[in-house]
Amino acid sequence: MSELTYGLFVRGQYHAGDDMAKRFEEVKAQVRLADKLGFSDLVTGMHYASAPLQQYQQLTLLARLMAETETMRIVAGIVLLSLHKPLDMAEQLATLDVMSGGRLVFGVGLGYREVEFKGFGTTQKDRAPRLVENLAAIKRLWTEDNVSIEGSHFELVNATLSLKPVQKPMPPIWMGANADAAVRRAAELADTWFINPHQRMDTIERQLSLYNRALEEFGKPRPKELPLMREIFVASSRQEATRLARPYLEAKYKIYHEWGQDKAMPEGDDDLSLDFDELTRDRFLFGSPDEVAEQIIGYHKRLGVNRMIVAVHWAGMPHNQVEDTLHLFAEEVMPRVTQGL
Repeated sequence: MSELTYGLFVRGQYHAGDDMAKRFEEVKAQVRLADKLGFSDLVTGMHYASAPLQQYQQLTLLARLMAETETMRIVAGIVLLSLHKPLDMAEQLATLDVMSGGRLVFGVGLGYREVEFKGFGTTQKDRAPRLVENLAAIKRLWTEDNVSIEGSHFELVNATLSLKPVQKPMPPIWMGANADAAVRRAAELADTWFINPHQRMDTIERQLSLYNRALEEFGKPRPKELPLMREIFVASSRQEATRLARPYLEAKYKIYHEWGQDKAMPEGDDDLSLDFDELTRDRFLFGSPDEVAEQIIGYHKRLGVNRMIVAVHWAGMPHNQVEDTLHLFAEEVMPRVTQGL
């Protein structure tokens, strides 16, 4: 495994009625600060019809934010690929790779919200087959000319992309996965498993064993990078972190519960309506610099994780609190982790 690096997850979600133009100035400032503080990756997610929240759309957001950093990788983490057509996604993502100078990471996953499937004219039961055939088509479009392939919802006839990616043969592919079957799929089809932010450590350990067995089954080596996303908040003490972050983090996970995120999680670790203290335990990076550093070291040693993607902002949280926790994380947590490893 390579050295531990850090990525900033820009969720870009705000309350209904908030001034999204003003908030975007803060988003840009957060990216510039993360770049200055030594973060290696800039990551955004994808959701549609995100009521009761407002949200910037993923690929448009990434295209603009890449102008704020010349060094951070640009991670589309994750594209809900079963909603889309492969020709469109292949060209949009290739354009991002070219515009960023070959810094794109293509994150891919299924999605779980009925409003999104209906809005794109598809269904939950078709999501896995559509993801598989879309990903296969994108790989061919990125690496071949004159691609002909017929899928369940598209047909390519001697199709050649308008623009190929800079990275050869293609940008790295991270696959998000919650359920066991999806973890196996990540081993088979992607360069690595992008471990989600919701599962407890014991669930991840069990699924990582499943993932490693699947890699052996498919004749694939262990990935060079293993990314894990976590919610994070750092303050002078755990008590202070709870006081500052709890209202926003608790509200966010209430929305996840209402959206049905729990249903996509494996049995035994599928309840996001837990009491706050129980929800944070063994699930989030939370507390004082010493506590958060110890948590990260634990993930690295127990799981082999070497890409830590951190989400530090939730709807309603003031911009100064985001900046404060980014400073504490970079200036106090990162050095402690380095020393501890």
